[in-house]
Amino acid sequence: MGSLDTKAIMTPSEKKHLITRNLQEVLGEEKITEILAKRDLKLYWGTATTGKPHVAYFLPMSKIGDFLKAGCEVTILFADLHAYLDNMKAPWELLALRTQYYEHAIKAMLTSLKVPLEKLKFIKGSEYQLSKEYTLDMYRLSSLVTEHDAKKAGAEVVKQVGNPLLSGLMYPGLQALDEEYLKVDAQFGGVDQRKIFTYADKYLPQLGYSKRAHLMNPMIPGLTGAKMSSSEEDSKIDLLDSAASVKKKMKKAFCEPGKVENNGVLAFAKYVLFPLLNAGEGFLIQRGADNGGDVEYTTYEQMESDFSQALLHPGDLKAAVEVRLNALLEPIRKIFEAPELVKLVKDAYPPPAKVSKTAAATDDVVAPHRLDIRVGKIVEVNKHPEAETLYVEKIDLGESSGPRTIVSGLVNFVPQSEMLNRMVIVLTNLKPAKMRGIESAGMVLCASSDEPRQCEPLDVPTGSQPGDRVLVEGYETGEPDAVLNPKKKVWEKLQEDFRVSASGNAEWQGNSLLTPHGPVTAKTLKSVPIK
Repeated sequence: MGSLDTKAIMTPSEKKHLITRNLQEVLGEEKITEILAKRDLKLYWGTATTGKPHVAYFLPMSKIGDFLKAGCEVTILFADLHAYLDNMKAPWELLALRTQYYEHAIKAMLTSLKVPLEKLKFIKGSEYQLSKEYTLDMYRLSSLVTEHDAKKAGAEVVKQVGNPLLSGLMYPGLQALDEEYLKVDAQFGGVDQRKIFTYADKYLPQLGYSKRAHLMNPMIPGLTGAKMSSSEEDSKIDLLDSAASVKKKMKKAFCEPGKVENNGVLAFAKYVLFPLLNAGEGFLIQRGADNGGDVEYTTYEQMESDFSQALLHPGDLKAAVEVRLNALLEPIRKIFEAPELVKLVKDAYPPPAKVSKTAAATDDVVAPHRLDIRVGKIVEVNKHPEAETLYVEKIDLGESSGPRTIVSGLVNFVPQSEMLNRMVIVLTNLKPAKMRGIESAGMVLCASSDEPRQCEPLDVPTGSQPGDRVLVEGYETGEPDAVLNPKKKVWEKLQEDFRVSASGNAEWQGNSLLTPHGPVTAKTLKSVPIK
């Protein structure tokens, strides 16, 4: 998996190997083979200029590095119009500044990866997406695409809310047309973009345009946990974090011994660090003699095998990854010491206004920080003596007062044996209410569908403990209400936008529900409300 010698002239097959290595899926591979036999490939990657790029961006940058080393002409599209349409993530006045920041950050990352930049170019979507021709094509596309297809295409990348805006349905159309207007042979993205790629395959020919190839990166867990969140300071590692801060965050990173699946530290080593190794270079992990001494891996597979057999300790792995990550970040930190870039960072990402605890908890603000959602463990469960569809559970929420009594209508959906000792997600600050004579002091949150009628408690990330707080990404500040006032219907208003995404993540308005150990998910039900 080491770096190829790109100074030598590569054959088409060598270029194709470099272009496609470590990808999860390629659509239109024959097209790529045909083009490479004649000339270098032209492709683009788009990113919405919203949140501040963090180290997770090394995953797409590592592949863009492969494309450039393979001689591809690479266009990076700063999708400023997409960013605005996707539920108005970023105000217009900030988009220009953030686009500048993205360009500087991406160039700095690729420079750190020692990638040639001669065949790289940047373009803003607003430079051509507001033209007469592009606008006419959007109207033409809208006369062909069904609402069902537009919604399905954007299911994993557009914020899913209870009452979606029309702009969210336009997003996949914009992305499909970009392939034609950027005159590329292929588009690169995460596998979460697959439905948009197949949408483009279906509809571009109906407009008289050719199909493009599509290159898809796997979706990997964040380096410091199951999801690396731009809004959770302890979970994400910023490109400009100090070496000491990176070391501290890596020490806190979740890395379960022996577990390969959903291991962000291993994934980062596989997809970013190992491809950077030069021919003959190994991945050194320094350890004390009592821990087996230093070990050097020449392939990722050797490292994964040792980790899965508990021959490599998570602490030693994290320490080695931290050293290499800081080596990657150091050139970026140096570049951003320039006074004009210091000012750009400050202007593009001004610190959020602080919300006082008093203001945050006022009745006027209906936001998810007002909900006190916790991880719980069912320690006792019985059928309700007066209602055959209800369970009466004792749930440990880590409270000194002991387990709470909570009544749930799950008898027809979950066997009693599967309820006992189950970890669940509980809304704890509802006003206690009697259910058929037994007072219930909370609600177990479930993925739920009406047609067919199905219901399952949300799944809790591995490592979670009773009492762990569950927060909505982006709404970490502010205190929850002690008890929600039933007359204000805070839960009822917020509940409309709690959903399980197409990929199985529990979300509110497209923002993940997170515990200290990762995201809350649903085991089998997808694209359904949470109740």
